[in-house]
Amino acid sequence: MSEPASISTGIAARYATAMFELAAEAKALDALESDVTAVEAALAESADLRDLVNSPIYSREEMQAAIGGVADAMGLNPITANTLRLMAAKRRLFVTPALLRSLRERIADHKGEMTADVVSAKALTKTQADKLAKTLKAAMGKDVKLNATVDEGIIGGLIVKVGSKMIDTSIRSKLNTLQNTMKEVG
Repeated sequence: MSEPASISTGIAARYATAMFELAAEAKALDALESDVTAVEAALAESADLRDLVNSPIYSREEMQAAIGGVADAMGLNPITANTLRLMAAKRRLFVTPALLRSLRERIADHKGEMTADVVSAKALTKTQADKLAKTLKAAMGKDVKLNATVDEGIIGGLIVKVGSKMIDTSIRSKLNTLQNTMKEVG
């Protein structure tokens, strides 16, 4: 991991710890979780918000006013809104994506859940997703939420990442393995 990435992760982890503890103390973890989802969606949808978070050209005052307006418009919990304002004042909004990931992990851990990133060649049906979640729950001993994406380039099969474990049953992976084996022989 590069040094700037580890610094960002460290900063985000400290903010996430404080936010999580404040929300737990105020019995507002559900509100915090919905705020995380809302801010993630807003970042995904708004190029202007991504620019505000990542661009160093905005002054502290501009960042505070803009993020405060966004927080108010979204109706965010005071803990989330105040933290974002503080991050703007300290010029630390660039760690927002890492903060959201860290908060999501803490909330999931508190609820006894894990998230599995699943890549498939075509969208999973409800039945397939439920069966996969049930199988992963049996293997991991925790409830597993699926974060499913589609990549037609894997041709078929699945790539499943849970924590530090990865299971790649994609046809693309098998073809690459076969190709490497054939290169070694020839």
